[in-house]
This record gives sequence, C-alpha cells and structure tokens, in this order.
Amino acid sequence: MKLSILVLLLSCSSLTITFAQDKAAEEKLAYIKVITERSDKIVAKIGLTNEKKIEKVRNIIRDQYSNLNDIYANRDLKIKDLKEKNASNKVERDSALAKANRLVEADLAKLHKKYISKLTAQLTNEQVDLVKNGMTYNILPITYKAYQEEILTLTEDQKKQIMVWLIEAREHAIDAESSDKKHAWFGKYKGRINNYLSAQGYDLKKEGIEWEKRRKAGAQAN
Repeated sequence: MKLSILVLLLSCSSLTITFAQDKAAEEKLAYIKVITERSDKIVAKIGLTNEKKIEKVRNIIRDQYSNLNDIYANRDLKIKDLKEKNASNKVERDSALAKANRLVEADLAKLHKKYISKLTAQLTNEQVDLVKNGMTYNILPITYKAYQEEILTLTEDQKKQIMVWLIEAREHAIDAESSDKKHAWFGKYKGRINNYLSAQGYDLKKEGIEWEKRRKAGAQAN
C-alpha cells in the first residue's frame, strides 16, 4: 500500500514537472514569435531589398531582444535570491544588490557593443540609426522635431547639443527592459536639455504656450 502511494506521488511529481516544462516551452515560443514580429517591423522600414540580408538583420535584432530578456530574467532571479538570503541584514542586502546591478550593467555594455558591431557589419550608419529608432519607438526624431517646432530660434549649436543628448539617451534606451524604462531614459535627458535651454535664456513655459497657439492655428487652417 505504501509502495503504491509512493509510486503515485512520484508519478504526480513527474507530471507536474513535465507540465511546468511544457508551459515554459510554450511561453518561450510565444515570446520568440513576438520579438520576431517586432524585429520584422523594424527591418521593414530600413530599406533592405535582399531577402537573405533582411532575414539576417531580422535575426540579429530578434536575438538582441532575447539576450536582453535573458539578462534581466537572470537578474530578477538573482535579486530575489539575495533578498531572501539577506532578509535580516539590510547592509549586506543592499551591498549585494548593488554588486549584482553593477554586474548586470557590465553584461549589458558587452552585449550592446557586440550588437552594434553586428549591425554595422550588415548596414549603413543611417540604417543602424533607423534600427535604433525602431527599438525605441522613434522617440529621438519625434523629440528633436518637437524641440525645433517649439523653439523657432534655436541656434545650430543648440540643435547639435540637443541631438547629442538624445543620441546618448537612445543608446541607453536600446538596452532598457520595458517601454516605460525606454521612455524614462529619454525623460531623464529631456530634463537635462530643458535645463540647458533655460540656462541659454529660453523661457520654456512661454515657448510652450506660443507653440500650442501655433499648433491650434495650424489645425484650424487645415
């Protein structure tokens, strides 16, 4: 009787493990499908015509999304483990978490460098920029255009500085783990840009009001 119960328990345990493995495999396939479709949309907008190159670039982008996901998934598991192990020692916990985050940043930097190298081996600089914009919801060109429309008197040097910071924001945003985190990087640099423009003598509140008036006038005219 005891042996039968043991066999039954082992069978149930085996079925549970198999079910969990099957579920994980299904989730992985679903995720691969999502990032493949996302990568296809990005590649469709960069002007490639050779089918083999299209597939190759698509796979490079898809694999980058997958590799980034792996880094963040492993980080989350590591952080959970560290919090559990150091639950009663805040100093040790915070030190361990800071170290773990530094390691993640190092891994992201290495992956970023390899990724850009792979893209530049297949694409022109302009096409690489389009890929970067595609991975960050085109926030850079949209924001750059908005600054020029809001402040009509920007000098060329000021436009150049704005672009420098938006490019820097994009480089960080490419590696961010979510849409919110990508937008947050641009938000951080927009704060820097706004401070810079204020120091240059612009009244951003006033510029914003005047821009809104021009937009409304343009909408009414159309």
